[in-house]
Order: sequence, then structure tokens, then C-alpha cells
Amino acid sequence: MRRMIILLIWLVYLPMGCGQGEKLQQIQAQNKTAEAASEKTPDRLNPDLVNPDRINPDLVNQDGKTIETRFIAPGGFERIQVPVDSFAGYLRRLPLKPQGAEVKLYNGAIKPNDGIYDAVVDMDIGPENLQQCADAVMRLRGEYLWGQKRYDDIHFNFTNGFRVDYSKWIQGYRMVVRGNKTSWTQSASASPSNTYKDFRQYMKLIFLYAGTLSLSRELSAVGYRDLKIGDIFIQGGSPGHALIVVDLAVNSHSGEKIYLLAQSYMPAQEIQVLKNPLNQDLSPWYVLNESAGFIETPEWTFKNTDLKRFPGE
Repeated sequence: MRRMIILLIWLVYLPMGCGQGEKLQQIQAQNKTAEAASEKTPDRLNPDLVNPDRINPDLVNQDGKTIETRFIAPGGFERIQVPVDSFAGYLRRLPLKPQGAEVKLYNGAIKPNDGIYDAVVDMDIGPENLQQCADAVMRLRGEYLWGQKRYDDIHFNFTNGFRVDYSKWIQGYRMVVRGNKTSWTQSASASPSNTYKDFRQYMKLIFLYAGTLSLSRELSAVGYRDLKIGDIFIQGGSPGHALIVVDLAVNSHSGEKIYLLAQSYMPAQEIQVLKNPLNQDLSPWYVLNESAGFIETPEWTFKNTDLKRFPGE
């Protein structure tokens, strides 16, 4: 009995995260809003950060409608130049809801902003509890490639390793999943089609059978010092978590880099641009500090070795 009590206590304090293993259970038993809140321990936030909801007027243009126009680079820093039609260009220009908007969960409930985010990406996530952390990263990648009509480049792996190509999906093929085995079949009810609705249906399937573990295996490891827009901090597993670099600026004199991060979380919720919990004066920008060894975000701590990149980027 004592061993069981200890196990239950351990489970209560286990950090929340996003992983395909727990996602199917969440669809059947939806998490309450409180369960989506940050599982902060006392040392999660800097004790000097007495007002986590503070907005730095020197770094935030409240009238800006995109990441690029909402968040101002600090003095001495300049945004790196990226092609408009690149993945980096797409992320930097993600549309944002008006300043002060709160993150909504898939069911319309509000995620309390306990010093977690500075902005909300204006992108529909659907009414199902599917688009969580790794899903949001894959959604952004898929949206970019679909918008560029690079349909052959849209593919993600299920957790069992099966590669699901969008190019086959639009030919009318569908998945047959039996246990841990997956295969394609020509569907009699799905004719060849490539509309945005088709793309969203494809992504829903990906969200259901993929997660942090599968995505982490697809990505290529990169050095922290080489960080660029579109890179992903990811810890695969259950629990696991992933977030994406959505902007980058460099100090032309010192070479120092700063960057912005965005995430979704669990249960499924809108994508949000994160605050920097350890540096209120610089927030929402994060400093690329190799000597620190870790990246502290409002709801998760990453190692700088957790950085990965989509192949080909």
C-alpha cells in the first residue's frame, strides 16, 4: 500500500507534456482548463519577475498584426534577412490576434495567461483536442509547404515510423491502421482532390497518430550556436514537448543572437508567442547563451542540445 501511495504522488507531480501516447486518451476524456495551466515548480520563474503580465512598451508594438510588426528588436539588434517565400519568412509574418487576446482551447475555453504568452497566432485549430505541441509545429510546416504548392514535400511519420505522404493522400489513398501496423489503401469514397479542406483532413490524421516522439526522429540535430528561424526545441516522449523559433535578431557589433519562441500545449490550444520568464526587460526575446546549457520557458525547460531542424532547411 505504501508503495502504491508513493507511485500515485509521483504521478501527480509528473510534468505535463505533449506526446502521442496520451493524446488518444485525452480525446476520450477531455482535460479541464486548469489541467492545461503551467505545472510550475517554485524555481520555474525568476523570483525577481514580480509582474509576469507586464508588457515592455519598448519591444511591443500593440498595433502590429504579425510577429514581425508586433515585436520590436531591442536597441543594437537587427532582424536577420530572410527570403519572403522561405519558411522563416512565413513564420515571421504569422498573423496575430489583437494585443491582449487570450489563448483559446479547442473547446472555446480560455487558457489563463499566468505569465506564459505575449501574443496569440490568428489560426483556426479546429474543435477537436488534436493540435497540441508537436502538432502545432507540423501544422505550421504543412501550412507553409501547402501555400507554396510544394505538395510532394508534405510528409510526416506516425509514431510507429510509417511515412504518410500528402501526395498519396490527394490521389485518393487512405490509411489502414491495425494495431501498430499501417498501410495505404485506395479509398472508394475518396476521389483525387487537393483542396485546403483535404489538407486539413490530412493534418488531423497526422495529429492523431504522430507526436513529439515521431517528430523528433524526423528532424536533424543542429548546434545551438547555429540556431535559425524554423528550428525546433523538442523532447520526444510521454511526456514530451516541442516549440519553434519564429524570429531571430543579431547584434551587429557583438554578434549576440536573440530569438522568439512559439508553442501550443495540452489540451489542444491556439499557438502562442512565449514570454521570457527569466528576463522581463528583454521579454519576449530570448538570448542565445551557450554557457547556460538550458532554455527556460514558461511551461517547459529544454537543454540547448534539444535543438533540431526540418531536413532541407
